[in-house]
Amino acid sequence: MISVREVEILAVGAHAGQVDKIGAPYIEHVRAVAAGLSPFGEALVMAGLLHDLLEDTDWTAERLHQAGVPDRVVEIVVAVTNQAGMTYDEKIRRITADPQATLVKIADNAHNSHPDRAAQLPADKRHRLAAKYRSARAELWPAAKRNDVEAIIRIVNPSLLGELDACL
Repeated sequence: MISVREVEILAVGAHAGQVDKIGAPYIEHVRAVAAGLSPFGEALVMAGLLHDLLEDTDWTAERLHQAGVPDRVVEIVVAVTNQAGMTYDEKIRRITADPQATLVKIADNAHNSHPDRAAQLPADKRHRLAAKYRSARAELWPAAKRNDVEAIIRIVNPSLLGELDACL
């Protein structure tokens, strides 16, 4: 069985040279998502580290299996991966059918919504993405236990705590 550290090394290699929307090394984003999932065990930390692998690299689910990534982790990663022809709203609804995939997406959304990251985007993009992420949270948060949502956002983006109190 592959360890969390081995999964992190895999993610570092797969995302090498990639940058996110603000120009930061992409691995910082997946590490932040994984950190937010640390209260939920190794499988979710692995899923956090790998959550963008299938859509942002040449890796496939089969290759993850061959690398020794546990089946359930691969299932979660597949569940949070964009699918051709599926709108973002449809993707969010599909994700909420899987409680663990929901937690991964909550952590991803929380990091993408972090004010320090958003402040580095052009205003039009910042406002568009803020609306998109807020809309997704309206679907994601009610699909999870409040304590779980709170545990994630306390780690990843505490600025969302006020929104959580108003929402749940």
